Amino acid sequence: MKNTFKIVFSALIVLAGIFSTQPVKATDGYFGVGYGAQNKGLAGAGIAWYQNSLINGNPAGHVFLGKQYQVGVGFFNPNREYTVTGNPSGAPAFGLTPGNVKSDSKLFLMPSMGANWMINEKSSFSATLFGNGGMNTDYPTQTFYDQSSSTTGVNLGQMFLGLTYSRKIAEKHSFGVTALLAYQYFEAKGLSAFKPMSSAPDKLTDKGQDNAFGYGVKFGYLGELAKGLHLGASYQTMLYMSEFDDYAGLFAEQGDFNIPSTWTVGLAYEINEDWAVMADYKVINYTDVASVSNKMDPMAFATAPLGSDKGAGFGWQDINVWKFGVEFAGVDTWTFRGGYSHTDQPVPNSEVMFNILAPGVIEDHITLGCSKTLGDSGKALHLALVYALPSSVKGMNPMDPAQTIELEMNQFEVEIAFTF
Repeated sequence: MKNTFKIVFSALIVLAGIFSTQPVKATDGYFGVGYGAQNKGLAGAGIAWYQNSLINGNPAGHVFLGKQYQVGVGFFNPNREYTVTGNPSGAPAFGLTPGNVKSDSKLFLMPSMGANWMINEKSSFSATLFGNGGMNTDYPTQTFYDQSSSTTGVNLGQMFLGLTYSRKIAEKHSFGVTALLAYQYFEAKGLSAFKPMSSAPDKLTDKGQDNAFGYGVKFGYLGELAKGLHLGASYQTMLYMSEFDDYAGLFAEQGDFNIPSTWTVGLAYEINEDWAVMADYKVINYTDVASVSNKMDPMAFATAPLGSDKGAGFGWQDINVWKFGVEFAGVDTWTFRGGYSHTDQPVPNSEVMFNILAPGVIEDHITLGCSKTLGDSGKALHLALVYALPSSVKGMNPMDPAQTIELEMNQFEVEIAFTF
C-alpha cells in the first residue's frame, strides 16, 4: 500500500505540472459537460448510475466501484470567434473595429487520474485529480485598441484534487463526501483601454500569470428505490478561493474569483442486464460570484469601477442543465454509450462586449462513447467523443449603440481513459 501511495503521489505531481501549463476549457458555461471518459460518453448524465466514472462523479458511488485506478487524457478543440457589425460612432462612444476575428490556440490537452481503495466491504477512500473548466481566448488583433499588446484575450485554468470517503448506509444505499482542494490561474492581455474605468488601473491587464488556491466540499447520495430504479443527488458548495491580487483592478471585489456552487439530481433505470437509461437535472449558480455575474453598465463606471464590489463582470446568469444518457452492454466485452445535454444560455445578449473574452455560449452537446474490457483482470479501455453544436449570442455593443457584436463557438473533444 505504501508503494501504491508513492506512485499515485508522484503521478499527482507530474499532472499538476501539466495542468499548470495547459489552459483548460469546458462547456456548461465553464464547467465540464462531463468528467472521465465514461461520463462524457453519457453527456455528463449518470449521477444515479453506480457504474459511472471515478473522476468527479457522485461521491456516494465510489464504494460500488471497488479497488480501481483510472488515468485519462482528453484532446479538446474549441473554436471561438466574434463579429462586429456597424461602424464606430466616434468619441465619447467606444466602438470596435468592424469584422470577424477568430481566436487562436485551438487544441488543448486535458489529463485526469484517480484511485479508489476499499477500506472494507462498506466503505472506500479515493483521490482524484482533474480539470474543471476555464476560459481561454487568444485573438490575433488589438480588439480594444491596446497599443502595448498585439493580441487580446484571457487565460483561466482550474485544477482540483478530490479526496472522497464513500460508505454504504444500507445494502443498496450509500453516502459520500469529497473534500475539494482547488488551484486556478489567470492572465489577461490587451485591456489597457479600460484603465480609466478601473479602481486599480495598475492591476488590470498584462500582469502575467496570477495564481489562487481554495477549497470546498461535495456531498452525494445514491440509492435503489425499486428494482433497477436508482436515484442520485449531489451538492457542491461554492469553492472559496484566494484573490487574484495582480488583477484586483479587473475582477469585482478586488480580484475575487470564487467557483460557484452546483447541485444535481437524477434517475437511472436498468431496463435489463444490457440496457440502462438515465436523466439528470443540474443547476450551476453563477450568480454566487460577482466577478462572473455582475452586469456591465457603462453609465455606472464612475461609481462602480472595474475591481470594485459592484464592478462589471461577465453578466452570466444561473443555468439549468438537462442531461440524458443510454448505455448498452450486450455485445461480449463491449459497452456502448450515447448522450445529449442541453443548458440554458449563461450569456445575456446585453453582455456581449466583455464576453468577447469569455464566449461560453454553448448550449447543446451530442456524445458517443464505448468501453472494452481486457480479459478478467479488471482492466478496460474507454473512449468518448463530444461535439458541442455551434451556438451564438448577438447583441448591441453597450458602449456604442451603433454596433452589434455576435459571439460564436463550437467544440470537439476526444477522451481516452484506462482503468485497472
